[in-house]
This record gives sequence, C-alpha cells and structure tokens, in this order.
Amino acid sequence: MSGGIDSSACIAFYLDQGFLVHSYFVDYGQVSVLREEKAAVDVAKHYGIHLEKLKWSGFSDKVSGFIQGRNAFLLIAALMELSEEVNILAIGIHSGTNYVDCTSSFIHRLQDIFDIYTQGKVHIGTPFLKWTKRDVWDFCCSKGVPVKITYSCECGMEQPCGQCLSCRDLEELHACS
Repeated sequence: MSGGIDSSACIAFYLDQGFLVHSYFVDYGQVSVLREEKAAVDVAKHYGIHLEKLKWSGFSDKVSGFIQGRNAFLLIAALMELSEEVNILAIGIHSGTNYVDCTSSFIHRLQDIFDIYTQGKVHIGTPFLKWTKRDVWDFCCSKGVPVKITYSCECGMEQPCGQCLSCRDLEELHACS
C-alpha cells in the first residue's frame, strides 16, 4: 500500500469482496516516503486493517516518475514476508499508463515466478488492470474510498504539485468530478 488512490481503492475492492485484508507499506527510498507512509497509516486506520512496514536500503537515490523494477520489487518483497494463509497479493495497477509494469504481460510473467515459489498457491490480484484511472476514481467515489487522505505526488511535494504524472492525473480527475 503506497497510501495513494490506487492502493486505497484496492483495499476497498477486496474488503467489499469479503476478504480479510492486510497491507504492506514499503520504504524503498522514494522521494515521497514520509507523506506516503502517513497516508498509508491513515488509510489503514480508516479501514481498520493491519499495516506492516518494510524498509529497503538501496545505494542509489530514487527519483520521481518511473522507477525501474518498482512493481516487481514491491510484489516480491510482499511475497518474501507472506504468511501461510495468504493466497492473493494485490496491486492497484491500472491501464492507461506507459509503464511496462502496469501491463497484463508483466503480471503474467511475474505470476509465473510466484508459481515457482508457491506451487501456484499465491496469485497476484490486479482488479483494476483493465480499468482506466477514471474508472478507479469512479470506483473510489462509489465506495466511499477516503481519497482526501491519500497521497500520490511522486515529487514528495504538496499535491497537486503540477509537475508529476500522478498530480496531473489528480488535477484532471478533480476537474471532471
């Protein structure tokens, strides 16, 4: 859980389906880590779910925008910490981006790796894979997802910063609401 709209919507989606939901927040050195972590804590409290915090110390500074390997790393990190009773690791990726790690091809390849490690017992959940950001936003509005307490700025600034893709998306979503 990044504390953003997509991961918060993902929590709402699985709770709505009757799943027991746990969440992970990963500090991987992202520029916006402090604000993302606060939002993740606030969203977890809102939904009354458990939040685990993981920290990875790399040797390079992470910049805003696309971070190579990010979604694979987040899913593998969650897999490493997985308890026996969990059978879905979900991620709130959606269509409409140019990011290679937000595609069905990426998910299928990573699922093959999960299958090797878990003998097919753990699946990557991607409820929004074919949805646009607008579809995710509309879902949030219909389900009462607390978007006002989420945080999505890739630059670590007050949102909307007007510079990063996430904030430009947020501005557009608010303008159309």
